[in-house]
Amino acid sequence: MTDIKTQTPPQELNRTVGFTAALSTVMGTVIGAGVFFKASSVTEVTGSTGLTMLAWLLGGIITICAGLTAAELAAAIPETGGMMRYIEKTYGSVAAFLLGWAQTTVYFPANIAALSIIFATQCLNLFRWAPSWQIPVAVIVATSLTIMNFFGSRVGGFVQSFTTVFKLIPLAIIIIFGLINPGTNASHVSLFTVAGTGTSNNVLSALGNGVLATLFAYDGWIHVGNIAGEMRHPEKDLPKSILLGLFGTMVVYLLVNAVFLLVLPISQIAGNENAAAEVAGHLFGGFGGKLVTIGILVSVYGAINGYTMTGMRVPYAMATEQHLPFSKQLSRLSKAGIPILCGILQLVIAIGMIFVGGFNTLTDMLIFVIWIFYVMTFAAVIILRKREPEMKRPYKAVLYPVVPLIAILGGTFIVINTLFTQTILALIGLGITLIGLPIYYYLEKKYHQA
Repeated sequence: MTDIKTQTPPQELNRTVGFTAALSTVMGTVIGAGVFFKASSVTEVTGSTGLTMLAWLLGGIITICAGLTAAELAAAIPETGGMMRYIEKTYGSVAAFLLGWAQTTVYFPANIAALSIIFATQCLNLFRWAPSWQIPVAVIVATSLTIMNFFGSRVGGFVQSFTTVFKLIPLAIIIIFGLINPGTNASHVSLFTVAGTGTSNNVLSALGNGVLATLFAYDGWIHVGNIAGEMRHPEKDLPKSILLGLFGTMVVYLLVNAVFLLVLPISQIAGNENAAAEVAGHLFGGFGGKLVTIGILVSVYGAINGYTMTGMRVPYAMATEQHLPFSKQLSRLSKAGIPILCGILQLVIAIGMIFVGGFNTLTDMLIFVIWIFYVMTFAAVIILRKREPEMKRPYKAVLYPVVPLIAILGGTFIVINTLFTQTILALIGLGITLIGLPIYYYLEKKYHQA
């Protein structure tokens, strides 16, 4: 693998981003569709209101520490490619390739597939369609957004901007009305009850699986540090925007899930992917519930668009450096400047995943795989502090090394817990990732060892 730095030198970025813009970027990046639909899997494995709320709290704390840690690398290495560049600088080209390979074959396609499935599930519930329509609708949604993005980044960007506003509306409505008038179920519900009948064998396992499920809703924090190079005062505003932004996100998630648990019995939430729609129906009646559900659908549509738009750029970037099979074809751009073949590749993998996996299966697998690289990123902060103490760091992780260690320990717990409690799922994700190794060495020999 050739030296990426020689091909993509760091560019000088305009430092125009202030604290308010950074704060809104953090919350806008992280808050997505997962908050509406992960309640079903969290409650299913925990079986209790107390463990459910604790799982969301711990997931938020781990995420805050993760964001505050990774931001140090983003500020010190503000290069196109983000985490791939941090991994390469710390561990070498093989690890960086495996990350790009995992993002191409697992992370982005699985996100698109999982969200398309949940979009289809909500459509079936809203319009009372037959269950047999779930897969066709999911495929149509994923395909339509891929085609839409082929018309240029402006189209995808417009969809993203439009849906970003809409995703906050149903959240605000559910929280405000749910806390004011949650209904009769709230009178005999305690949010601090730990005893339950979840699917996990013990409390620690239940909590671990619950936290794993929440991390899909919190995912996206790795991108918040990417604005470091464009901030006027990153050393001061970056940690504040991450801390307050992710803390605000955690509070929103805790409030939404508190409303879910107050409105519906936990037995009606566990394993129910339509729980958000049912809560809306209880709060606002049939018509009002449908309007909120439509708002949720718009939010999910925007989330799929975001992963579609950004995901196809990863294989393109790798192909331009001849780090993928058929790199010559995958590195071609359309007249609109879009890597169409990369988009088709991503769509084909996503459709395959739609046919073989459900929402929770796909999200748990992608979180397991990506968190392996997240933990490597956290450790990279400590490694580079020792190896390159002279490196310019506009922002340094607060409370070092406590915050990075919390991120490392939390992430390691998630990875190990998944490996032991969902072994087959974890091994599939690992297997797909490690398939990249022989491909890497073949391409290295073919193109980079002339």
